[in-house]
Amino acid sequence: MDVEKSDTMPIRSSEDVVRVRQAVRTGSVSLGFSLVDQTKIITAASEIARNTLDYGGGGELRLDLVRAGIRRGLRLVFSDDGPGIADLAQALKDGYTSGGGLGLGLGGAKRLCNEFDLRSAPGEGTTVTLIRWK
Repeated sequence: MDVEKSDTMPIRSSEDVVRVRQAVRTGSVSLGFSLVDQTKIITAASEIARNTLDYGGGGELRLDLVRAGIRRGLRLVFSDDGPGIADLAQALKDGYTSGGGLGLGLGGAKRLCNEFDLRSAPGEGTTVTLIRWK
């Protein structure tokens, strides 16, 4: 997979979560995503950015415009140095929440993307990678 363009942005406040959504919208429009695909990747990015802030204590997003053969897509890599996730399978189940939310964030984001990768361990932070292909 080749990276055509890359940008990194901090996630330290609610305003940063809004900026993440705007950057993902801009990237998805530049790739010619349909409105439905734009909505899916923006929604997934919003969920993961909010988790990065609320549960990871803040972190960053690396947004890449990528190409694999003739396919082009948007890869979002969210990372934090927070407490990590002890049980990844449990965290991906609908209805699970370690806070006061509905528990749809990780599993919902996974369903909204073509590719999803979650890496985390207690005390080691969390990295979530999302890819939506055109």
